[in-house]
Amino acid sequence: MKKRSDFLAANRGKRYATPGFVLLVKDRQDDQPEIRLGITITKKVGNAVVRNRMRRRFRALAREMLAEKGKAGADHILIGRDGGIERDFGELRTDMAKALDKLCQ
Repeated sequence: MKKRSDFLAANRGKRYATPGFVLLVKDRQDDQPEIRLGITITKKVGNAVVRNRMRRRFRALAREMLAEKGKAGADHILIGRDGGIERDFGELRTDMAKALDKLCQ
């Protein structure tokens, strides 16, 4: 996702906060079953190198988990937090599994 209006619409959905990220899930309520992903990280988190590294880690998580645990026909937004870059990838994976289980039932 790239349009600001899509991010704002997803902000009205369900949310789950972890130490590394916040996950937002909003059902689009249209007939398309595709799972869309949006990633946003503010400049408060770090410089461009840090933010891009975090973005790559989030994309890897999404590739690994969204197909099986994500909600079809919904937008999934990952918002990066300060603790996300130092957090172990295994812990991020565990946090993501908990968040998807809770929000995509």
